Amino acid sequence: MPIPATRILIVDDSVLYRKILREALSLLTGVEVVGTAANGSIALKKIAQHRPDLLVLDVEMPGMDGLQVLQEVKKTFPEMGVLMLSSHTTKGAQVTMDALSLGAFDFLPKPDTGSMDGNIKQLGQELGSALGSFTRMQTIHRLVQAQSRPDPPQARPAYSSQNLRAWPYPKEIQAVGLGISTGGPVALTRIVPTIPGNIGVPFFVVQHMPPSFTRALAVKLDTLSALQVREAVHEERVEANSLYIAPGGKQMRVVRVHPGDQAILQVTDDPSENNCKPSIDYLFRSLAQVYGPRAIGVIMTGMGTDGTKGLIQMKEKGAMVIAQDEATSIVYSMPKKPVEAGVVDAVLPLDHIVNQICRWINPNLGGQAQANSCTAGPD
Repeated sequence: MPIPATRILIVDDSVLYRKILREALSLLTGVEVVGTAANGSIALKKIAQHRPDLLVLDVEMPGMDGLQVLQEVKKTFPEMGVLMLSSHTTKGAQVTMDALSLGAFDFLPKPDTGSMDGNIKQLGQELGSALGSFTRMQTIHRLVQAQSRPDPPQARPAYSSQNLRAWPYPKEIQAVGLGISTGGPVALTRIVPTIPGNIGVPFFVVQHMPPSFTRALAVKLDTLSALQVREAVHEERVEANSLYIAPGGKQMRVVRVHPGDQAILQVTDDPSENNCKPSIDYLFRSLAQVYGPRAIGVIMTGMGTDGTKGLIQMKEKGAMVIAQDEATSIVYSMPKKPVEAGVVDAVLPLDHIVNQICRWINPNLGGQAQANSCTAGPD
């Protein structure tokens, strides 16, 4: 039985960009554009008429903007997918973070290659990746729904600590590195607020995002977290109970100039790795060098293989490694590769990752991670 095409409605106030989006989507298979809308009011009417699977929705529009359209859609059609299309402006990035927290599944920055053909080609590639993620998200949702039906009961197996490798305690953890890509902003807004403010170690995060969006993500997470969350600044000192996000378009590493010195951050313009800038491998490699066995590496939802080489280096130095499980990953490619490489100590659902980090930082504490104390994970 053939898989039905993904039905898409384009919403953008620019005639030119509606054309660019149509052309970009025409490059993809398994896609049907059911219509376009020039503003939010028209979009809501066409949504009711066509019931698309997915909206490609401009963030900044006059009158009813993308955020307002998203809120209305989620009230009436909560299962409908929404992919936000954003400018690179600071305002566009901030609104995009709000949109993700309100239920948009992902976002794409509007390309600016200098030519219409270049924009179409780049958008086609990025839309293809986003649609693959969306299809996977729909599949996961259907599986969860099927498993939650009372007849027959097919609940997902409960988490068990039996899938964890033995740890030769005691071991003083000094840092946690986290790499994430597709689906990352939403995942981070779920787990970062659960990290205790007194956890006693710094967190370093590489989220694959362009410039301005990482800054907006840091601002958003800082409002939700007990940690001090900020976009990393070159040569700043690393402090415990802080979370540093690598700036988009830059590389971030941790260095210690002399043995015994306080660690500092370096934000560089070094080349991309794995076509990524910032790169997870770039960060993890530095954590292996600076912290060795006193680090935890976490690899989460994302496309590609960035992070695998860095985790191998961390594991060679004795670090512990967590991978997000397939069921809670929008895209399982990034966690899958380290699992296959045999360097992962725990494969965990999204909502259990912080508990396990706390468990390894202080194994003597019990209960669950809360806003004001570091505690052990569930058994």
